[in-house]
Amino acid sequence: MTGSVHATLAGLRRERSHRRSEDPRWSGATAAPAAVAVAFTLAQLLLVRPGMGLGWDETVYVSQVGAHAPAAFFSAPRARGVSLLVAPVASWSSSTALLRIHLALLSGLALFLALRAWRGLFPVRVLVLAGALFASLWVTLFYGPQAMPNYWVAVGASATVGCFLRACDGPGRAPWWGLAASAALMAGMRPTDAVWAASPLVVLGLVRRHRRALAVLLAGLAAGAAEWVIEAYVRYGGLLHRLSEGSAIQGGLGWHLAVADQWRSLGGRSLCRPCTGAPPHPVVTFWWLVLPLLALLGCVVAVRARRTTPTLLPSACAATAAFPYLFLIDYAAPRFLLPAYALLALPVADALVHLAGAAHGRGRPVVATLLGLALAAHLAVQLTVLTHVVDDATAQHRGWSRTAGALHRLGVRPPCLLTGGDAIPVAFAAGCASAATAGHNADTTEHAIAATARRIPVAVLVSAGARPPGYAHTWPTAPFDGGRLYYSVPGSGP
Repeated sequence: MTGSVHATLAGLRRERSHRRSEDPRWSGATAAPAAVAVAFTLAQLLLVRPGMGLGWDETVYVSQVGAHAPAAFFSAPRARGVSLLVAPVASWSSSTALLRIHLALLSGLALFLALRAWRGLFPVRVLVLAGALFASLWVTLFYGPQAMPNYWVAVGASATVGCFLRACDGPGRAPWWGLAASAALMAGMRPTDAVWAASPLVVLGLVRRHRRALAVLLAGLAAGAAEWVIEAYVRYGGLLHRLSEGSAIQGGLGWHLAVADQWRSLGGRSLCRPCTGAPPHPVVTFWWLVLPLLALLGCVVAVRARRTTPTLLPSACAATAAFPYLFLIDYAAPRFLLPAYALLALPVADALVHLAGAAHGRGRPVVATLLGLALAAHLAVQLTVLTHVVDDATAQHRGWSRTAGALHRLGVRPPCLLTGGDAIPVAFAAGCASAATAGHNADTTEHAIAATARRIPVAVLVSAGARPPGYAHTWPTAPFDGGRLYYSVPGSGP
């Protein structure tokens, strides 16, 4: 990695002091990213229905702190950062709409702070475009207001890299506090992802001997991951055992070429496991194929502009953040690459601004028009995919709610227990506990479930064509979306 952080920031400090003397320009450095964050927040509230219902993984995180239903099984890879994030609302309200509004507001604020972390390292127009590019992706808009960790790792990673660069040779205490807080945010949401994303910063800190910045970074990561590590020894038999169990849940970490799987998932598949079926239309995936080329152009632009490190570093962090999800697991989900998209947005925006300004004379309006049309087409594609994803998610969540309503009518009401397919989200909707005797969420036995059925209502959700477990063969049965449910209500008679 070439370029000098010291030289870059020294020059930018001189620019900064000049900017502060001109109030309109200085205020614009704050107002423009704030406008992007506000637009992002409003887009979430308008396009991702606040009443959409909670997804499978969301119910796991929310149930840890909510009073609506007993806590669902918490598997080894998960961290409790999301549960803490939703606790101010979920701890006293079961309203999904209120939770979505809470998360949309927080995600907009987080985007603004992440862009602020790069103030002075890139021109304001580049930061604004980078924020707009990242915020307009369908996967960003969809997961911003969801109780999921990936968006928060993304904005945390972007802020961490920006604060690290500013802290290495910049004035003031804000970058140091920002570095510690953003590193803790990443690690609190997904500790393993935080390690992958921060590894180039550790290397740079060691090579350049930025001891203080490295110490603050590691302290932030340690603070964020502390609960996860402690829980590993309390509940999972130690840190190595938790890591091993998490690897097993992800299919066993090893060499798996998942690039094509990620490409297939761009059409709106929230989870691609296994990733089969027809690939999405080339128009939908074109941006993904162009993304690394524009990032490479951004790096070339940075070398010529003598700010190599501020561009190469986020690019390197994007590569390490994406590596395990492109090459080490055998399935895909678009949200996994959100940290890489947030980090690559900066060099990509720099490349686009350069292209717009590279033409001279009569060619400049033509180039600017072509770029504007390309970005408008890209936005149209993203909004089309987002609409499809939201519609599918809403239909699925309503199906879970219908099943929960059917269970209540059959007498399966809290306190109650559900097991079988889709038991976790349906149990949350019904206010029941959930359990599994096999698979990654296994936490009980058939004997224990049969014993529970003698005390409280129990239901088994069985998909079409499957057989119920032995203890449920004689239970009453009823149809539900996609299969049949077998239920037992003590004291209800035959």
